[in-house]
Amino acid sequence: MIKSVLIFNNHGKPRLIKFYQQIDIATQQALVQEIFSLVSKRPDTACNFLEGSKLLGGKDTRVIYRHYATLYFVFVVDESESELGILDLIQVFVESLDRCFENVCELDLIFHFDEVHAILSEIIQGGLVLETNMNEIVAAINEMNRAKKKSSGGVTASSLSLRATETLKNGFRH
Repeated sequence: MIKSVLIFNNHGKPRLIKFYQQIDIATQQALVQEIFSLVSKRPDTACNFLEGSKLLGGKDTRVIYRHYATLYFVFVVDESESELGILDLIQVFVESLDRCFENVCELDLIFHFDEVHAILSEIIQGGLVLETNMNEIVAAINEMNRAKKKSSGGVTASSLSLRATETLKNGFRH
């Protein structure tokens, strides 16, 4: 079972935190700090699997992560999950984000956190994997966005934040 999904940047700032079991906020924060300190110190050539998190169950817990540019995508799972399967799931999640946001970046995760959570919810519910087909995931998100636009008359917070993200991205390129 998947216990949590975390995304944080190179400085340890969380960009997405989703726990699939009841954990108090202080423990969640300590867990994010613990995992960041473990993962950030590892060289890129090291294995992407870590065994055990003292705060989440010890040796029967696995931390599986991928580092893309400035973001760490971390899945905390129990021993029943396949490490390679979870690495593939991380890839599906990242590619789904990339298809929905067209070259996803950290700003997309900040300004479109509701859509990022929706994408994750299409893939995982209650700690169990629901969907791994990127075409199905993207189609569901596109349908959700069409329904939002239809119900609000075309102008949504998402479309406004998309414009703000594009403005910021273009500003950084100059």
